[in-house]
Amino acid sequence: MRTGKSDISGWLVRPAGGHLWAVLVTVLAASAAHAARTVPGGGMDNAIVVRAARTWLAGGSPYDDPHFLYLPSAVLAAVPQALLPGAVLRVLVPCAVTVLLALAWACALLLHRVPLGSRLAALGLTALALGFAPFGHLVLLGNWTVTATVALPLALLLASRGRWTGAGAVIGAAVALKPLLAPVVLLFLFAGRRRALAAAVLVPALASGAAALAMPDPAGFFTRTLPFLLHGDDGFVRLYEASPAAVLPRLGVPPALAQGLAAVAACAGVLCAYRRWRRADPGPLRLAETGAGLMLSAFLVSRPSYDHYLLVALPLLLAGLPYAGSVARGVWFWIALVPQVPGLTWPWLESERRRAFRDAFTLCVLAVTVARQALTGPGDAGGRVPPGRAPEPERAPAAPF
Repeated sequence: MRTGKSDISGWLVRPAGGHLWAVLVTVLAASAAHAARTVPGGGMDNAIVVRAARTWLAGGSPYDDPHFLYLPSAVLAAVPQALLPGAVLRVLVPCAVTVLLALAWACALLLHRVPLGSRLAALGLTALALGFAPFGHLVLLGNWTVTATVALPLALLLASRGRWTGAGAVIGAAVALKPLLAPVVLLFLFAGRRRALAAAVLVPALASGAAALAMPDPAGFFTRTLPFLLHGDDGFVRLYEASPAAVLPRLGVPPALAQGLAAVAACAGVLCAYRRWRRADPGPLRLAETGAGLMLSAFLVSRPSYDHYLLVALPLLLAGLPYAGSVARGVWFWIALVPQVPGLTWPWLESERRRAFRDAFTLCVLAVTVARQALTGPGDAGGRVPPGRAPEPERAPAAPF
């Protein structure tokens, strides 16, 4: 959108120089190399999935491990990794996670019609890698959350181009690997896209049903994993959960009350997301803010809810920076990210076991910011988006840094 020569958005969408891309490649390569040197086996969380696949290949049940929180279809998807030696996984997994995070950022930019060669493309991903701690955590852990991080902006990109059934299939495939994006089916309900909804439901259902038949414990996900997710009664996991339902009891709030407050907040967030969708203004912000709002609302109440889950929603919001009235133009968006700056020490929260309080602050402030945007409509210091017009990022010829 053309917002005037004094607005930074015009500078952001101009082509990036080669030095910016060199910095980005160096940062991403260093992050992946650090993970490869630090964590054996391709990340702790990835090791859980690989171990489950190896258990299944040996004739056991992958759900014997209570920390395996995936559908049966994920077991078959992990078999190729299970067949690779640890030395290969150690290098391959952090590189693959880094590439997928870059792909997620590219999809978010395309959704917002921002050129992939722009300064925002280079600087935004560099900022995420250097200034947002969950980015590095996800590379280190090798968690399959990265599949959801790519799938959501890709699905919204397809939806923005009218390919709703394809969007539903992408969400369904992501859910088959990890059920994180299940709340996005509400978007298809909001939009009245029955075929997309059917694809999002049938793809994981059929894939998991077929995979479960090959398991020694076909109902293991429902008899073991689902109760674990509903109750979250794991002392180790609870220390790292960012959901208010997990954090508030650590501050002395009764667990039942904390769960109730989180559920109320999540329901309010879903209603705000619906309100955002109903405000049918043109442009990509509608899809991005509705999708991000649904996911942030789910993270408020889901168990577990980790810091790297924020990467599912954050690229969608950050890529909207060139638009007047976007969430990323608000001061509270940036305040929410302050606790995630790597290397910044917070009094009484220095311990890794207490970083969940910082993560909860970021999650809650982001969720409230997106919800408030849904209720009040677009607007920033530079003015409001003219009604009935689809904003476009400013295009400008190349210029020096």
